[in-house]
Amino acid sequence: MNRHQPISTNPPSPPYKGGDFQYSSCKGGNFQGFSGNGNDIQNFSSGGENIQSPLLKGVGGFLFGTLLVLLTFTGGCANTPNAQDLERTFAADPKLSSPNSSPSPSQSPLNLPEGFPKEIPLYPQAQLKSSTFQNAKQITRWESGDPSNLIQSFYGRELRSRNWQINSAATNDTTLVASRDTLQLQLTIKPQTASGTEFTLEYGQITSSPSPSTTPSSNSSPSPSPTQSSSINPSPTSGDSSIPAPMRSVVEEVLTLGVITSDASGTKISLGQLEPNKVITRREYARWLVATNNRIYNNQPGQQVRLATNTDQPAFSDIAGKDPDFGAIQGLAEAGLIPSRLSGDQAIATFNPDAPVTREQLILWKIPLDTRQALPTTSIEAVQQTWGFQDAARIDPLALRAVATDFQNGSLANIRRVFGFTTLFQPQRPVTRAEAITTLWYFGSQGRGISAKDAQQIPLRSP
Repeated sequence: MNRHQPISTNPPSPPYKGGDFQYSSCKGGNFQGFSGNGNDIQNFSSGGENIQSPLLKGVGGFLFGTLLVLLTFTGGCANTPNAQDLERTFAADPKLSSPNSSPSPSQSPLNLPEGFPKEIPLYPQAQLKSSTFQNAKQITRWESGDPSNLIQSFYGRELRSRNWQINSAATNDTTLVASRDTLQLQLTIKPQTASGTEFTLEYGQITSSPSPSTTPSSNSSPSPSPTQSSSINPSPTSGDSSIPAPMRSVVEEVLTLGVITSDASGTKISLGQLEPNKVITRREYARWLVATNNRIYNNQPGQQVRLATNTDQPAFSDIAGKDPDFGAIQGLAEAGLIPSRLSGDQAIATFNPDAPVTREQLILWKIPLDTRQALPTTSIEAVQQTWGFQDAARIDPLALRAVATDFQNGSLANIRRVFGFTTLFQPQRPVTRAEAITTLWYFGSQGRGISAKDAQQIPLRSP
């Protein structure tokens, strides 16, 4: 190549023969031009100064020269057609860019809402996903990889250990409603999915209805007193006088034993006073469970539950020795028939005597008095296969063992006698008085138990 021939103002077309190349910038730019081959680059200048570069030899020199051409051409000749074509050539392909090119949101955990009550326990394996404020209540949504029954069991234990009052176990997805002082909490666990479990903690202050004004008015009729109003409109928890047909005969037979009392003093409840569809409290069921067991096994002292004395160290902080039902409740705890710190459940510090009994608690307390053995281990899958419960994953792990054991009792299983055929156990649903009494009709396993009807034929043993 003649190094002194006029340099072309158009880029050479590849391939470059023998590694030779030449190029020039546009007119008016500082860079004037250069030429060379694969072994040398010569005669390139900027602002009129010739620059010789013996360092730019070989392949490295060729690559450097090519890069220099591109940079100077696009920089010094930005407004020329050739430069614009080159810029378009090296521009990013818009087809390759993501339609959502904005930076991805941070994956760091959300902060708790301001003023989140320290009394509310936080499940350690859950992540806060959202928090909203609606209808004077804060709603926090959580996700966890753990099954729903572990989450439910955790909150049941922790809330009781922190002196929460379990008010009710609502229907549908709601696991429980609890209150402490003026704070109310609702835990809702959604059905478990392959990715884990979603649940919400909804909390807010308990608001009472405003009291009517006591200021008299000359043109208004006197309002009825609260006592008159309550006598006209009975409380919705007062129950119904009708007993479901499948339970009527067994409830009557248990009442005949004289063990169903309105309080610890021994005041017996007649059929007309029973309010069978009223939700039963934990205090009531503990009292009736011990009394019925001891009456049915009247002539077998070794099968009876020993009542505690008021000098025993309380197992629960809310059931002191002076409590009228201390003997029965403490007796169940000392016998290991209900979970407590005595049985190794250190998180259970309170009994919550006025909270409703749930279905899973009903079976958990009753089954040990049927089998007289420790509860065997089981799995959610085993309960799903035997009972066919669609909601087996929502059952507390300890109660799940009692539910599995109850299946072995055939037609005399407590679940069958009380709830009939069902594919939904609804473990946190409150139990009625009639349902609770139905479990007390029979104690023992198939072929080796005693019914309330059988017990009527057994003479009472002298104290």
